[in-house]
Amino acid sequence: MATATATTTTSDEEIQREVLEELKWDARIQPNEIGVAVKDGVVVLTGWVDSYLKKWAAERAAHKVRAVAAVANEIEVRLPTSAERTDADIAAAATRALEWDAGVPIENLEVTVSGGWVTLRGQVEWQFQKYDAERAVRRLSGVRGVSNLITVTPRVKPSPRELKKRIEEALVRSAETDAERIMTEVRGDTVILKGTVRSWAERREAERVAWSAPGVATVDNQITIGPS
Repeated sequence: MATATATTTTSDEEIQREVLEELKWDARIQPNEIGVAVKDGVVVLTGWVDSYLKKWAAERAAHKVRAVAAVANEIEVRLPTSAERTDADIAAAATRALEWDAGVPIENLEVTVSGGWVTLRGQVEWQFQKYDAERAVRRLSGVRGVSNLITVTPRVKPSPRELKKRIEEALVRSAETDAERIMTEVRGDTVILKGTVRSWAERREAERVAWSAPGVATVDNQITIGPS
């Protein structure tokens, strides 16, 4: 579940309608499986699906809609009998999937599975490696959920001033962000993002840009969603 504060002129009914349309647009999702309620820009997804990938895809679809302040994903994963697997089978499949991903340092990671829920632990140098590890396992048959506890421990240690400069320049280059609406603060290897943007997608892009800078170990994204 993700949270954010937002002030928006778009009505909850309009947001609900657009989220439902976005769910229909995603070929991975059967929109009749999912209920959508909206209050003060916060979307609540309910219902049940037959895979964790569908639950994740529904959340991403809702976040794509402009004026969505936050999404509470209460969708339940109910696996069909044909998709149920033992924890040992899932753990073995997850390990193989991580080994096959060239960008993931499997030697630094450990996989634990309990009741179909996969927990990833360990250390990586870059945020994209943490993301790729989760992406590799969430598609596996039998997975009910994923907890990504991998930490990012960069080798490069640029000065806070240099790090701030690099991130601000990257935000200006990005076609998906309005750099003038985003403020960057750096404390050691932690980046704090503040400001107000027009959509959750822009907020997520700003965070991606910050994570792409060498030497970043943590990004505290305090950006809120507001009107254009």
